[in-house]
Amino acid sequence: MKLKNTLGIVVGAAIAASTMPAMAQSAGSVEVEAFAKRYFTDSYRDMSDGTLVGGGIGTFLTDDVLLNVTLGTYRDSLELDATGEELDGRLMALEAVYHFGEGAVRPYVSGGFGHQEIDGIAGSSDDRTTMALAGVGVKNYLSDNFFVKAGVDAMYGFDTGNTEWMAGVGMGLNFGGAPEPVAQAPAPAPAPAPAPQPAPEMQNVRVELDVKFDFDKASIRPEYRDDINSLAEFMKTYPSVTTTVEGHTDSIGTDAYNKDLSQRRAASVRQALINEGVDASRIDAVGYGEERPIADNSTDEGRQMNRRVEADVETQVEVR
Repeated sequence: MKLKNTLGIVVGAAIAASTMPAMAQSAGSVEVEAFAKRYFTDSYRDMSDGTLVGGGIGTFLTDDVLLNVTLGTYRDSLELDATGEELDGRLMALEAVYHFGEGAVRPYVSGGFGHQEIDGIAGSSDDRTTMALAGVGVKNYLSDNFFVKAGVDAMYGFDTGNTEWMAGVGMGLNFGGAPEPVAQAPAPAPAPAPAPQPAPEMQNVRVELDVKFDFDKASIRPEYRDDINSLAEFMKTYPSVTTTVEGHTDSIGTDAYNKDLSQRRAASVRQALINEGVDASRIDAVGYGEERPIADNSTDEGRQMNRRVEADVETQVEVR
């Protein structure tokens, strides 16, 4: 009954969170979860296997690394083999979780430390053990805020020298990442047109941007920040110009995946320009996947050149 109540609270919170602005799995976001795990005890304890039910909370230190604290209880789920007496207990843990890849399905590995207490029977002291923890599993982010997970954990007890196992499932929420950009106030009405003046002599000025990406990544490398800043300053200097940010990939991967990856690359550069003060309405982003290579995809050098985002702006300026 306690497990049903806990999972019911999580499901209800997931529905309420659907209206919350959030960017899942980004640095600074918070995850809360509820879980149920089957505890496979070591034979020396003379206890039956039990069930651990609990929850946790953590924060993403980076886009891939989560620091997580959990607390679970063995509420009348452990039995002494000899007498059938039911025992209570609890397990507290601090773990670092590294997530692989990007997108909805993210495998992970974890490691950390835990402290387990199993209440003793009459005439005996409690069983208290400090443990090293290691685990593997996978998360499926069904939406920006809601995920389910499954995994296996190994637990080595320093006090006992024994290794035990757990396998379980969980569900939870991710929220509180980078906020959505705030819409800018509309520009003031233009001033009345001045009296006609002789047409000045004009010349064309063109600025180009070429940002390269690491394999299977959509995050901008630090060495391209200055180039993006330069393009943003040019667009702020000439507020009438617009641009389309075009994302591309190499040929590794499916067409559909590469199309999505190129769109995410274009969107990350577009967001960087917006963060530098360029109005969002002046920037479009489109991903072409692997359709428009500029180099040979059969070589490492060629594939690196193809993993790119391009943009250019052109305007006329007065010759002084």
